[in-house]
Amino acid sequence: MAEYTSTHFDYSFPLIQIPRIPYGSLGIKDYLAKELPIVIEDSKLVGPALEKWDLGYLSANLGEKGMYNVMQTRGHQKFKYFDQNKVKELKGMSEFILEASTEQMTFQEFVKRIRLPQEDRDMYYYLQQPLNDTVGQNIFSDFRQFNWELVKELSGHMKWGALTNNMLLIGEPGNVTPVHYDEQQNLFCQVGGKKRCLLFHPRHFDKLYPYPVYHPCDRQSKVDLRAPDLSLYPLASQLEGMECVLSPGDVLYIPIYWWHQIESIESSLTTSITFWFKASPASLDNITFPLSPSHKVAMMRNIEKMLTEALKDPKEIDELFCNIVQGRYFREEKK
Repeated sequence: MAEYTSTHFDYSFPLIQIPRIPYGSLGIKDYLAKELPIVIEDSKLVGPALEKWDLGYLSANLGEKGMYNVMQTRGHQKFKYFDQNKVKELKGMSEFILEASTEQMTFQEFVKRIRLPQEDRDMYYYLQQPLNDTVGQNIFSDFRQFNWELVKELSGHMKWGALTNNMLLIGEPGNVTPVHYDEQQNLFCQVGGKKRCLLFHPRHFDKLYPYPVYHPCDRQSKVDLRAPDLSLYPLASQLEGMECVLSPGDVLYIPIYWWHQIESIESSLTTSITFWFKASPASLDNITFPLSPSHKVAMMRNIEKMLTEALKDPKEIDELFCNIVQGRYFREEKK
């Protein structure tokens, strides 16, 4: 049965509420400019989806022949992302266990599977499908009627890069996307059901113990937020986060490099749509010193990528980083 349907789970770290601001408020752009999370209310950003996109409408209009990306898990509902190409590269590494798989299926097959009572199966499903002109004429027509003026206004004011992707997400009650960060700006729109969202500032990078860049779970945390193993990840005891509950019509701004965990908390399906944007084009004009935590994460990733590309062998990469740090660099303990 679903583990993550409650909004009342008491985490072991403090959480404060993410501010909520009505659409049209001048304060919205201030939060975006500072790369701070904000919930925008009543934006109608995805108005046609709010009005129409229930399971019946989607089933009737997504078509019977299209194939959709569905993640699936067995015996648990933690949908940790993994890079299939990196899985192939690391084949034979015993420490990597594939916790989820991806299957292409028709939307009708997806609906058929999720309508089976959860107590009668041990498989769970999460549809993650890019919205483009392959999703059916009516759905694409609705998509074109989203509030693109708002998208243009916000992304233009922030000087973000291009819009890279709109993802349709449909999940079962209790599904969770474990804590991770993205390398893009994200406007996360709630269409149906409710989701609890936990966010952590990029300065908590060391406390969330990300996998190496070469690993299939790159950008994911090794820490289970509900049951952190402090013997392995002691700095997780110092976490401090933010949270909100998204209802239909809410838009959550998830800044680039901010860690986030998303939980479906209702007894019904949840539907969301993402708007992902590239970061602002890098230039000396938008870099300030001392470097921000986000800039430091980007710099660390670039160093890791460069050395990974040069050495290729994960064992050599691990040894090199250990040799660089061990006995030479030490964390200053806070008093």
